[in-house]
Amino acid sequence: MQDLKILALQSDLFWENPEANRKHFAEQIDLNFDAHHLILLPETFTTGFPVSPIHFAETTEGATIQWMKTIAEKTGAVIAGTLLLANSRGFANTLVWMSPDGSFERYEKRHVFSMGGEDEHITAGEAPLLVNLHGWRIKPMICYDLRFPVWSKNRLVNNKYEYDLAIYLANWPAVRSYPWRQLLIARAIENQAYVIGVNRVGKDAFDIDYQGDSMFVDSKGQILTEGTTDRASALSASLSAKELLSFREKFNVSLDWDNFEIQI
Repeated sequence: MQDLKILALQSDLFWENPEANRKHFAEQIDLNFDAHHLILLPETFTTGFPVSPIHFAETTEGATIQWMKTIAEKTGAVIAGTLLLANSRGFANTLVWMSPDGSFERYEKRHVFSMGGEDEHITAGEAPLLVNLHGWRIKPMICYDLRFPVWSKNRLVNNKYEYDLAIYLANWPAVRSYPWRQLLIARAIENQAYVIGVNRVGKDAFDIDYQGDSMFVDSKGQILTEGTTDRASALSASLSAKELLSFREKFNVSLDWDNFEIQI
């Protein structure tokens, strides 16, 4: 388990314009990439949120997946972001975890935002995703998932932490920025893991403002770096494996965690 260098891009999005967004993020990656192991983009980074999946959903053979393959191969880093993908049940808000060798894994957003009508067009995911990167166990999630502590809960599996880093890729409105910030910190503390939240900025077609508040949080709940409010920002930090393992050894809350089971 080595230190993990991560780039997160807090950005405005071109509304319903996948080609423009792909071009923009390619330029931002070229400008800010510096031997990172992982590149993180906001939720629905090709279109904004919410948009009609009938018009904007892609397939795993579509342009955005191919673009992600190109970026991952070019940089040698994993790239992760969400987009609308068609599946056997309809459409899902899908986080794609793309590796440099062109292989990828998917996580379909479990908690679709019913108050915003997302549930009327998007099917809820049925399983979490756990991935491994340079010895780090990582649990990527999407936006509204942040409000559900059981879904985010770490646990011991064979006497090892299920994950070391939780990631939330989001389109989280500025009007609810306070809970966004507090919940990211809480998730880090209660799970004894690093947490990264990547949010967009700007205004969407529904006149909703987004102020970013992207941040990297360590397992003690301390903010390591954060984006500039209301401005595009490239966040970069190295997560220390030594500090994480040392803190867990000195203050091992996991010994007293409750056992639980999630039923889908």
